[in-house]
Amino acid sequence: MLATLLLGAATALAAQEVTAIRAGRLVDVEQGKVLQNQVILVQGEKIVAVQPAGAAIPRGARIIDLSAYTVLPGLIDLHTHLVGDIASASPTAPLTQSGAQDALAGVRNARATLLAGFTTVRDIGTYRAFVDVALRNAINDGTVPGPRMQVAGAYVTVSSGGGEVTGVAADVTVPADMRRGVANSADEVRQRVRELLNGGADFIKVIATGAVFTLGTKPGAPEYTEAEIRAAVEEAANYGTFVAAHAHGAEGIKRAVRAGVRTIEHGSLADEEALQLMKQRGTWLVADIYNGDYTDSVGTREGWPAEILRKNLETTETQRTAFRRAVELGVNIAYGTDSGIYPHGMNAWQLPYMVRFGMTPMQALQSATINAARVMGWEDRVGALAAGRFADLIAVRGDVLADVGILKNVPFVMKGGVVVKGAP
Repeated sequence: MLATLLLGAATALAAQEVTAIRAGRLVDVEQGKVLQNQVILVQGEKIVAVQPAGAAIPRGARIIDLSAYTVLPGLIDLHTHLVGDIASASPTAPLTQSGAQDALAGVRNARATLLAGFTTVRDIGTYRAFVDVALRNAINDGTVPGPRMQVAGAYVTVSSGGGEVTGVAADVTVPADMRRGVANSADEVRQRVRELLNGGADFIKVIATGAVFTLGTKPGAPEYTEAEIRAAVEEAANYGTFVAAHAHGAEGIKRAVRAGVRTIEHGSLADEEALQLMKQRGTWLVADIYNGDYTDSVGTREGWPAEILRKNLETTETQRTAFRRAVELGVNIAYGTDSGIYPHGMNAWQLPYMVRFGMTPMQALQSATINAARVMGWEDRVGALAAGRFADLIAVRGDVLADVGILKNVPFVMKGGVVVKGAP
């Protein structure tokens, strides 16, 4: 019966342009297993079938031979900052570039991210409002190459809080487009949420606590009340979308979870109560457990501000301890790296850290594929190699379950049925 059905599908596709991708090993992230000798049939942007290698292939199909490779879904990073330059020794660096420069840097960063095998990202905040919207739209209409994007538009933050450009003199005025998300009451939060979503944002990013990289703020200190965060959640829900909460400190995490946010970003100082609450409510943890090492090493060498280096040291190991405990408790975990703190294109460097701190290799891969897609509400589009999904896939040599670190160097990338890197 299966052979008959596959033959019928192949016959129906025979007169249409089809690409047949031979996969020596295929990682089925939905089932949590590796399949041997599979063929992925692609028509246009979409996968139309995944079948055993012995099944019929439509006559005239273009063949891409990845039989010596392990094939996976395109990876997903839920915490990127593509717009503008990466972190540097100057916290006020965003003030030294124009909007045009930020956008062009975003083009460069998007390309690097795509070529690294990350075909989808959630871009989770930019100082200059709506440049991320423009970048997303340029990618979508084919003007520039890059990953599929969901964007936040700007940070919703208290004045002088974790989402502000700080460290400037008191008589210096920060440009208005860098303060579009500033809100200091529940009513102002609702107003900013509406403005951002009406301006093209896909979701809302609320800065619930202080930040490591914002001078003068304290990562453990809450910056919004539970009621103010709930205002953002309720207003976003009116638009059919969700809130991601930057939250390092335990109290800020608990306020955000009780308010109904979908994701906790960072979670660096989460205590047992916070993690148990996340487990109970089904809240997702998106913890950037790699970049603390990058910040310590590069920041020390390049002379980054002592306050930033101190806060990084105070949160790096506590974050990893909380991450390991979250894995033990079965908290929902999805992949996010805070790219932009480190150079774009190094997004996969976090995968070995997730294994080191408690995940199995398959769990780590699932966090960066199907589970990340679920967070975005895009599980019917991306995150797995299955009929109906976009033909977003990558290939590497070797056994990825034996060493997820091989994903640091991805030789083959396809997005939407188009090969953007590699020709095995």
